[in-house]
Amino acid sequence: MNFASDNAAGVHPKIMEAVAAEAAGSAPGYGNDPLTQSVEARIREIFEAPDAQVYLVATGTAANALSLACLCPPWSAIYAHTVSHVEEDEAGAPEFFTGGAKLTLVGGEHGKVDPDALAKRLENAAPRGIHNVQKGALSITQITEIGALYSLDEIRRLTAIAHDAGIPVHMDGARFANAVAALGCSPAEASWKAGVDVLCLGATKNGALAAEAVILFDPESADRGRAFEFELRRKRGGHLISKMRYVAAQMGVYLIDGLWLDMAAHANAMAARLATGLRGVEGATLTGPAEGNVQGNMIFADLRMDLHRRLAAAGARYYPSVKPPPDESPDTALYPARLVCSFQTTEDEVDHFIEIAGDSGA
Repeated sequence: MNFASDNAAGVHPKIMEAVAAEAAGSAPGYGNDPLTQSVEARIREIFEAPDAQVYLVATGTAANALSLACLCPPWSAIYAHTVSHVEEDEAGAPEFFTGGAKLTLVGGEHGKVDPDALAKRLENAAPRGIHNVQKGALSITQITEIGALYSLDEIRRLTAIAHDAGIPVHMDGARFANAVAALGCSPAEASWKAGVDVLCLGATKNGALAAEAVILFDPESADRGRAFEFELRRKRGGHLISKMRYVAAQMGVYLIDGLWLDMAAHANAMAARLATGLRGVEGATLTGPAEGNVQGNMIFADLRMDLHRRLAAAGARYYPSVKPPPDESPDTALYPARLVCSFQTTEDEVDHFIEIAGDSGA
């Protein structure tokens, strides 16, 4: 019953088999092998973007930080949500890789950037010219760290505001597959057709070993200006992997026959099943977007401490979403839990969790 993170899940057998199959023989290094080039072409095909530039890296932090470094000079601002991953969980990597660009935080419900707040921020940016941080880029997270899904209309509105202000849009897509599966749209509709300039396409949280793709859609990349900068930054930052074919092997199988969307849809369905079960449990209250509608593979709930202790004693694993109460707190205190499902989560695992949660011992 491990609902701590989709990072805690294993690797899909087909992906592991693909990596093992590359162990024999040799191939050119640093992404010059046929497999890596075919995977890059496959991503362009899936995203209906023949001119896009595609680069593989091993971590989401590298993907986000390197992308933002190409979009933002050090004297600019990266507009992101107050609880975005680039703000809370990357140890200053965006600031480091950009050489000092400032994260400028914008609020909004459930981790989604509020468009009116963004517009106001941009309208009032750099009132004293060179004495101020300049406008750099907008970064949005799909699905958000609070488990909320941006609709296509919401993405279009935010990208329009950003583009009207003359700045590009970066999408942190660590759970982009879960978003596409939930939206029921094409990858292109959820990204560049909605105005996204750079997408970090995650696979690690959705069944891969360590694989992410950075997709540069914008025209500046098509003429190789920004793309070449990304290549240089990837190398200088220590993220150009010599045996790139092992990252490509993961991403290649991930995208074959819709495996990535099948895994994401399963994870979403397990989260919905978990939420449905918790709604009938005394001492559990769904919070965040899951309170009304599960939008991806994450749910949040306030668990009464006696319920939390019972689940923990039975081996259930999940993280607190904010600072939890002390262990010695009374049974009536509330433990703020974040529960994440993955491609590996089973119905039996979910049902066993709900069974334990509902067993008060009476």
